[in-house]
Amino acid sequence: MAMEESNITTYMEVEAENSDSEKDQNWDDWENGDEEDDAMNSKLLCLFCDSTYTSSNVLLEHCASAHQFNFNTLRTTLALDFYGCFKLINYVRSKVAENNCWNCGIVCRSKEDLLNHLHEVASFDKGKLPWNDDEFLKPFLNEDALLYSFDDDDEGEDDVDNMPIDKVELLKDIEQISIDEADLTLETEENKPIASSLSGGKSASMIDTTLNNGFVAAEAGVSSYRNPDYLDSSLYIAKVAANKIKDVNKNYFGGYSSYGIHRDMISDKVRTDAYRKAIMENPSLLKGAVVMDVGCGTGILSLFAAQAGASRVIAVEASEKMATVAAEIAKDNNLLWIGSKNEASDQHNGVMEVVQGMIEELKSTQKVQPHSVDVLVSEWMGYCLLYESMLSSVLYARDQFLKPGGAILPDTATMFAAGFGRGGTSIPFWENVYGFNMSRIGKEIVKDASRIPIVDVIDSCDVITNSTVLQNFDLVTMKLEEMDFTAMVELELKGEISANGSTGSEPTTNWCYGVVVWFDMGFTGRFCKENPTTLSTSPHTPSTHWSQTILTFSEPIAMVSPGTLNIDKMAAVGTDACPAVKIQCRISVVRAAQHRSIDISMELTGIGPFGRKRNWPAQMFNLL
Repeated sequence: MAMEESNITTYMEVEAENSDSEKDQNWDDWENGDEEDDAMNSKLLCLFCDSTYTSSNVLLEHCASAHQFNFNTLRTTLALDFYGCFKLINYVRSKVAENNCWNCGIVCRSKEDLLNHLHEVASFDKGKLPWNDDEFLKPFLNEDALLYSFDDDDEGEDDVDNMPIDKVELLKDIEQISIDEADLTLETEENKPIASSLSGGKSASMIDTTLNNGFVAAEAGVSSYRNPDYLDSSLYIAKVAANKIKDVNKNYFGGYSSYGIHRDMISDKVRTDAYRKAIMENPSLLKGAVVMDVGCGTGILSLFAAQAGASRVIAVEASEKMATVAAEIAKDNNLLWIGSKNEASDQHNGVMEVVQGMIEELKSTQKVQPHSVDVLVSEWMGYCLLYESMLSSVLYARDQFLKPGGAILPDTATMFAAGFGRGGTSIPFWENVYGFNMSRIGKEIVKDASRIPIVDVIDSCDVITNSTVLQNFDLVTMKLEEMDFTAMVELELKGEISANGSTGSEPTTNWCYGVVVWFDMGFTGRFCKENPTTLSTSPHTPSTHWSQTILTFSEPIAMVSPGTLNIDKMAAVGTDACPAVKIQCRISVVRAAQHRSIDISMELTGIGPFGRKRNWPAQMFNLL
C-alpha cells in the first residue's frame, strides 16, 4: 500500500545516510569519540517544547515540572529496561509531532493546545504499554542525543544486576540483528516493494494463474536481492513492522474462512437486504457494468451483481479458502467465467471471476486494467465502523481501478452518538438475581467498562439524549488520513421525563452512563437513481451483527432538561444537586499502532443550568 511504500522509502533514505557515514569513518573518528559525545550531549531537546539542555537530568526534571511527564517515576513504576525507555522516548516524540497527547491519545489542534492539555500520567497496564512495539526502536529524531544519555545516572551502581549498559554498543547490537532475506523487500529500480500474499510465495513479481477451480491466484512474494550494507536497525524495524502487519492480515483474513462468520453476515437481514436492493433495484447502474467486489467472502454481492446484468464481475478475496468456495458457488450457479476468451464460448456462460489475493496485489497481475471498473462494491465496515474495517483497501481500489465518475456502493458513511441511561448497563440485571441483590457485580462491570469499549445492542428506550452526527464520510472523495478524526458533540435530554414516563411539572433527574456510537451506510441517489437505500445500525432500527459500540463514562452524570430552576448553584455540575443540562463530548478516533485496530478517546464537559462547567478526566478506549 502507498503508506507502507512511503515508510520503506524513508528507511532506505536513513540507511543511505548511515552507510555513507560508515564509509567515512576512520581511526581519527574513534580517537575523537569523546569530543563527539560532548558535542552530541550539548543539545538535548525537550520531549514536548523547543527548550534544549546540556544535561539529561535537567531536561527530565523540566519535563516533570513543566509538562507533567516524570520519566524516572514511569521507569521505576513500570520496571522499564533500557529498551523500554528507548521505545518510550521515541513514542512520546512521535505523538508530540502529531499534536497527540502521549498519555490519553487526545488529538489537539496545535502544539500550544497540546502543551496546555498535558496532564498527570494515567495508569498503564504493564502488559499493554502503547510504546511496547519494535517500531519505536527506530529513533524518531535523527541524532537524538537523549537516547544515548537518559540513564547516565546508573553508571555508578555497584549492583551487578544494575550494571551500566554501553548504549552505543547496545545500539550497534540492534543494528547487527540478522534478517531473513526471504522476508525482506528492498525498494530498488529492479525491485519495487509489494504486499506479501498469504500464500508466502517467493516470486519477485505477481503471478497470474487460472486454476481448475476457476479462481485466479494473485501471489506476491519478495525478491531474494540481498545487500549486506542494508542489514541494519532501520530495515530490521521495517521488517518487523511489515511482518506484524502481515500476521494481522493473515489472522484477519484467516478468521473469515470460518463459515459461521459468513452465515452470521448473510443472515443479517438488514445488511444483506440493503445491498441486494441497491444492486438489484438500480438497473441503470448495474446493467452492462464492470463490477468489482472487494472482499467478496462467499461471493453473495458478486452473485447479486451478476444477476442484475453486469457484463463482468471481479470478486477479490484474500482468503484462499473462501476464494475457492466463492468460485465453486459461482460455478454451481452457472455464473462463473472460466479461462480465456479464445476458448469455446459454450464453456463461458458466466460473467463472474474470483481473484485470490489482497486488492493491493491486483494491480501487478494486469488482470484488471487501471480505471476500468464502473461500479465498486464492498461490505467493508467493522465494529464502530472503522475497527478491523477494509476501508483502506476500498479507497485503494477506488483510486486504482474505478473509472472517473464511477460508482461506489455504498457511497456515504455517517457515525452517530447519543447518551444512554442506566438501562443500557448491566446494573438492573444484577440488582435482582432470583431475589438476591448482586448489584456490586453490576457496579464493578460498569467500572471496568469505562476502560474498554463494549460491542452490544442498546435498546432504543435506554437512549435518553438526542442523537447527533459524530462524523460524515464521502467514500467518493475521502482520503485515507480522514479515518483519523476528532469531533465535538453536544448531548441534551430528549425531554422532561418523569419517574412514570410522562411529562411532569417538576423534571426528574436522569443519569447518563455513557455514549453509544453507531453508523449508517448510504446508497444514495447519486448512483442509485431508481431506488436509493440506507443500511442503519441504529438502536432505533432492527439490530444488526454490528450491534452498537458503548463508551461508558468513568462516573454517571446527572442530567435535567433546560429551564430547571430547583438546583444547588454551589454543587458540582453533574451531581444530583446540580444536574447538567448539556454534556459536551470531544471524541477522537484514530488508527492504533496495532494494524486494523482503533483508539478512541473521550473528553467530557458538563454544563449546568447557569452556564457553570465541569470537566472530567479524559478516557481512553482501545478496540483490539
